[in-house]
Amino acid sequence: MTQLGLPDAIQACLFDLDGVVTKTAVVHAAAWKETFDAFLRDYGGRQGRPFDAVADYDEYVDGRPRADGVRAFLDSRGIHLPEGGPDDPPDAPTVHGLGNRKNDLLLEKIRTGGVEAYEGTLRYLEAVRAEGLRTAIVSSSANCRDVLRSVGAEHFFDVRIDGVVAAERNLPGKPRPDTFLAAARDLGVEASRAAVFEDALAGMDAGRAGGFGYVVGVDRVGQSEALRAHGADVVVRDLAELGGEQ
Repeated sequence: MTQLGLPDAIQACLFDLDGVVTKTAVVHAAAWKETFDAFLRDYGGRQGRPFDAVADYDEYVDGRPRADGVRAFLDSRGIHLPEGGPDDPPDAPTVHGLGNRKNDLLLEKIRTGGVEAYEGTLRYLEAVRAEGLRTAIVSSSANCRDVLRSVGAEHFFDVRIDGVVAAERNLPGKPRPDTFLAAARDLGVEASRAAVFEDALAGMDAGRAGGFGYVVGVDRVGQSEALRAHGADVVVRDLAELGGEQ
């Protein structure tokens, strides 16, 4: 293992955004809860019990593209909505309408509350770059670039594969490995020589399915056992635990 806590063969590091680089996972969870709770109240019946911002968030929406998260959660309640389209208004009773409502709420929460980065991750990124490893940010968020800029972290990454790029390239989101594989290709590195850093169970599944050389689970909410069960080679509460302090 290197001083970065990675196998010697690793040449590149692929980082998720929310919950790994920035403290936005809790904001996403709150926006999803507000969105789904309002919808479920209107829908009524047995399916009206509130969205669980921990269990439901981790199981159905964390790490997934917005529309996939809407489908997965509603399927768990036996609810099926029309797909609609990406330009649906946020009050449209469609998959994309709900997704857009959630995004509007998220952006409002970010505007009013701001975004913070995890200092341990920023220090680790500095160490990774100092060692000459290539880096990519891999996120389902369409707001990835703006969030990185807001915390002054865009310069840490050679490649960005986010919700915008995935849509342009028609890449399926996590738990499929396609976005991580695209990042490795753009960096010119084989998957077996790249490490994935994720806090979401869907991200763990993607890292393992893609045959990546090392999968680091970042446990921010006390789900270390689940992260390991979904394929993490190691689980840390903060990337500073891996080493690499300058």
